[in-house]
Amino acid sequence: MLNVRPILPKIEGGRVQGLLQLIEDGIHLVVAALLVLLAGILTVGVVHDVIRSVRGPYREDTIVLSTLDSGLVLFIVAELLHTVRLTIRNRTLDAEPFLVVGLIAGIRRVLIVTAEAEKSFRWDVEGIELLTLAALIFVMATAVYVWRRCTRPEDYFPLREERRSPPPASSPTPVRGS
Repeated sequence: MLNVRPILPKIEGGRVQGLLQLIEDGIHLVVAALLVLLAGILTVGVVHDVIRSVRGPYREDTIVLSTLDSGLVLFIVAELLHTVRLTIRNRTLDAEPFLVVGLIAGIRRVLIVTAEAEKSFRWDVEGIELLTLAALIFVMATAVYVWRRCTRPEDYFPLREERRSPPPASSPTPVRGS
């Protein structure tokens, strides 16, 4: 009778490598648990702030700014949790999720600065910050675009792949009525 064993990836370095990999996975799980805890705290805080703002003296700009700021921070935490999950699953650290988190953080800051400076905008402080943020967002968006194009060219050039493959052979079909 044949003895069939599952093919497992060979761990180079033996037990030390396996132990280090286990510790690394443990650290990733602790970071993921902390991010989930942080997301829960942020969610409760956003809901509490909205309820308190609606009950007290009602100021639209305060409610909107607070909710927008906290909501986008919550979105950043969710993207970081997604990045940790991908790192655990793929066992590699990918740059693209961090670029996306940076884009979200930059856009969040632009929204907050423009909302706060809507009535009294000055080009000295807010203007320089907005121009710097716009440049950073442009650089990160370009980096995401280049990263995706270099790592997944089939997503951007699907027709080239179709042209390279040979056309399917036509099967002979019998002709009826002859």
